[in-house]
Amino acid sequence: MSDQDHILVVEDEPITREQVVSYFEEEGFLVSSTGSGDEVKKLLAENDITLLLLDIKLPGKDGLTLTREIRTDSDVGIILVTSKQEQIDRILGLESGADDYVTKPFDPRELLSRAKNLIRRVHIQQSQKRKNHIRKFDGWVLDLNKRELTAPDGEIAQLSAGEYQLLLAFMEKAGEVMNRDQLMNRIRNREWFPDDRYIDVLVGQLRKKLGERASTAKLISTIHGTGYLFTPEVT
Repeated sequence: MSDQDHILVVEDEPITREQVVSYFEEEGFLVSSTGSGDEVKKLLAENDITLLLLDIKLPGKDGLTLTREIRTDSDVGIILVTSKQEQIDRILGLESGADDYVTKPFDPRELLSRAKNLIRRVHIQQSQKRKNHIRKFDGWVLDLNKRELTAPDGEIAQLSAGEYQLLLAFMEKAGEVMNRDQLMNRIRNREWFPDDRYIDVLVGQLRKKLGERASTAKLISTIHGTGYLFTPEVT
């Protein structure tokens, strides 16, 4: 990884915070840290942060609230750190706009691997934006820079990080049926949980932005027993 990649560690437990900071510094990253959620947006504004390691339980603003606020104007990579393992918490975290999550106690090597993979995807996304920031399909226009989706009638919708990543995955494989595993692997490089319905939740959210209902969806068709098919031609 480039020594320009700057990681912000947000963890209120001092020992854990210091351990994570030390580990990533030893791996060659520039690392900043804070124990309070109230300082996060200020640190993001003052520094060129590539990746945010964000504990969900924090004094001040919690991690989920912060993620939603950050996602309104930033594509920084976000990995949520939580001690909970209930399915609803994973879905809420990802729906808020996070890119990935890890559960305490975590293996530092796994956290490093996830961080490197996410940083790589952040750089690729930034590169794609610089090359060509507009994609079109069936009268719709996606602005990669603003993460805005403009309808044929001109109405503009802001996409969450998950919706945006899913739509890009569909557009890259337009005309090809993709199952949940393939979609999950393309939008976030993390372990697949057999009971994880996140893709289905995300497809439902994206269909709403596209003005579609599951029973009559034409842009994102359900292929029963297989997965989903994005039907339009993309330019």
